[in-house]
Amino acid sequence: MKRERTRQVILGLVGLFFVALIYPLWTDLWHAKWLVQMNNNECEPMFLSFFVVLGLFLLLAVKKPSAHRSLIAFAAWWSVFHSTVMAVQTIEAWNRGVHRDYTDVVIAGIIGAVLLAVTLTEREAAAHRESAST
Repeated sequence: MKRERTRQVILGLVGLFFVALIYPLWTDLWHAKWLVQMNNNECEPMFLSFFVVLGLFLLLAVKKPSAHRSLIAFAAWWSVFHSTVMAVQTIEAWNRGVHRDYTDVVIAGIIGAVLLAVTLTEREAAAHRESAST
């Protein structure tokens, strides 16, 4: 039961963190920052909108994580791969003499690793289904 509660807390924290990205999304869109200050780079608002929606679904999964195993696994693996791509971008930027902060790489990697750690195994999911049906 303690593991289940830990899983719920972690999902809630990650979900809230992702939903909190609505503020930078709003400021990017409201002030047309993506158009004016970021040289017509519309990728950031699109990524932020994905994070916000994923956060909402993770918050919905908090109540019964065993029923949302694939969503949690998706969020975990997406964060890991997103972190990997950003790591390659950071290395390539450094190789070309361009400074790129790597804080986002570390944050995304940690989120992915933590979500992978709390993703239910098939055995745990089956045990939860079995106990719910009895």
